[in-house]
Amino acid sequence: ISVREEDEENSSRGRDDVMYVERCRQHRWRCAEVTFTCSDVALCQRWVSSIREQLVTITSRPKHLLVYINPYGGKRQGKRIYEQKVAPLFAQAGISTDVIVTEYANHARDHLRTEAELKNFDGVVCVGGDGMFSEIIHGLIWRTQIDDGVDTNCPDETLLPCSLRIGIIPAGSTDCICFATVGTNDPVTSALHIIVGDSQPIDVCSVHHNNTFLRYSVSLLGYGFYGDVLTDSERKRWMGPARYDFSGVKMFLTHHYYEGTVSYLPARGIVGTPRDATRCRSGLAAERERGQICLFVSENDSEWRTVRGKFLAINAASMSCACPRSPKGLSPAAHLANGTTDLILVRKCSRFDFLRHLLRHTSKDDQFDLTFVEVHRVRRFRFTPRHCQSDSDLELDLQESSKRQIFSQICRDHPACGCTPTYSSWNCDGEILTHTAIDVRVHCQLIKLFARGIEEPAVFEDVANPCAI
Repeated sequence: ISVREEDEENSSRGRDDVMYVERCRQHRWRCAEVTFTCSDVALCQRWVSSIREQLVTITSRPKHLLVYINPYGGKRQGKRIYEQKVAPLFAQAGISTDVIVTEYANHARDHLRTEAELKNFDGVVCVGGDGMFSEIIHGLIWRTQIDDGVDTNCPDETLLPCSLRIGIIPAGSTDCICFATVGTNDPVTSALHIIVGDSQPIDVCSVHHNNTFLRYSVSLLGYGFYGDVLTDSERKRWMGPARYDFSGVKMFLTHHYYEGTVSYLPARGIVGTPRDATRCRSGLAAERERGQICLFVSENDSEWRTVRGKFLAINAASMSCACPRSPKGLSPAAHLANGTTDLILVRKCSRFDFLRHLLRHTSKDDQFDLTFVEVHRVRRFRFTPRHCQSDSDLELDLQESSKRQIFSQICRDHPACGCTPTYSSWNCDGEILTHTAIDVRVHCQLIKLFARGIEEPAVFEDVANPCAI
């Protein structure tokens, strides 16, 4: 990380302190220190100069970062975490920063779109949760496309990759992206990945409705169960993170299903399937996979496949979506940078069977080995709910339904009466989409993070001396 020369009082010896990264358990990194002493002070000075010269030659290490801090996310600890745990490490490594504390929703996104002088920085860092990260990618991707004249409203456009890497200092309610790319939501570990200059490409999904851009997604698109959980939890923000548990139980007991049509383009020319036992990990295996990505044939009409039915959940996972409560995630074998997303269709089934599916997210059992679950690795998909060809149709249906049911509000709040809503909402990385019929396309390696993917556990746990790595 850095080296400094220390003067020993009343001594003719030289002393150098070298700060370096030490691996710990559970994918955590720590800043360690080793001291070298020498009777020749001049030799010590040459050591320091040589190490500093070597550090300067590592071009992947950032020198100037633009940092956005969300002071309201999670437990409102973002500013404290950055100032006490991250800023000292950046200063020690000789990294200069421009820090902006956001004042309102989408402050970071809007600043990146219009005001930020991106050419002055080597990367952008967000201090917050997944919502803050979403702001950053929306600002950076939009800025990149506009600067190059790309029409983001056209779902068939090929988007240009962003040149700046993004760093995430986790400080939110959910830190899904950190878990999937680093293996932990520890802010010190993330800061050290930024300092050493790691780089991990990430796929991004663009979501459109009738040739109108809606949002980008990097982790989860969920309709049905996960959409309902988010919609219900938004009304209970006063509960804090506990609202997700409460809404999850409520929606499970409600057991709503939704009718619709899913069309998808299967991925071809890529390595692996959603039911592989292998996981997306850093190192040689990941590099071999990256050598075979994006080898797709043209999107012919004959390639599209269609599935119609009644679904409890429709999920698209562009990464494992692992978290402490679900160590494997929604799709354990999903890859970060192969230009695909894993489309998971959970058909209508009993509450008991759906519970079996949910519980397998926390166990070693194959969560897709159920008759009512199917999973496809795709590069694009579309969804149209039944009876909904346009948003105007959707609004008319809802109005007519409200007129027919005198006690419609009671029915919505007390689903035990047997009424089933016609439409759910899409959960797009923790944000509710305003449209139900959507067109989703995966853009291969559109952004890069200051990360290296999850390293194999053996790297951390089977080596007696971490310093030897």
